[in-house]
This record gives sequence, C-alpha cells and structure tokens, in this order.
Amino acid sequence: MKKFEELTTISMVDQFIKEHQLAFLYISRPNCSVCHGLLPQVRHLLENYPKIQTAHINTKQIEQIAGHLSIFTVPVLLLFVNGKEYIREARIVHMDLFEEKVTKLYQNVVDS
Repeated sequence: MKKFEELTTISMVDQFIKEHQLAFLYISRPNCSVCHGLLPQVRHLLENYPKIQTAHINTKQIEQIAGHLSIFTVPVLLLFVNGKEYIREARIVHMDLFEEKVTKLYQNVVDS
C-alpha cells in the first residue's frame, strides 16, 4: 500500500502542497471509524497513481488545520495540482466517483 507522509504542522502542510505538482492530503482524527475504514481503500486506490505524493494529517495534532483548509468534518480527501485545490471529498466518499475524478485529473496533468 502507498505510504503517506505524516504532516504535523501548518508549515509542513503548506510546504508539501507547494513542493509537489500532485499533492494529496488525507485528513482524519483518532476515534473516527469512517476515517479508519476509508484510509486503506484510499491507499490502495492511489497506488495506481505513482506521481501523486500523499500525506496524512491528524486533526488532533494540527487543530488549526480546520480553519486553514476550511475543514468542517472528517475524513477529508484533498488533491492539489500545482498548489491549487482540484478535488475535495468529505465524510462519506463514494470510491468509484472519487476514482473517476482522480483518473481524469491525473491523465490531464500527466499527459500534458
């Protein structure tokens, strides 16, 4: 499964997004059953997209992330292209629809 880098500060989050053309953030919190159930599915899916760099944010470690990225619930899946947010999914994520969005965006970015 794809390894996710652990980000523990706002500056690390901003740097991660800035450094990678395709930057994916998985935002969750402890004791969230939806978060823990969805993460392995997301890791498995993103193995198919080697150019997407992945990171995890625990909202208990970075409480101010909610205001920084306008997060109102967890889990939240964010995909940035060249520093701009292109995909945002929250709470209940339909993996087939999420995969379609990622595939379309990935092909447009990687093939261009």
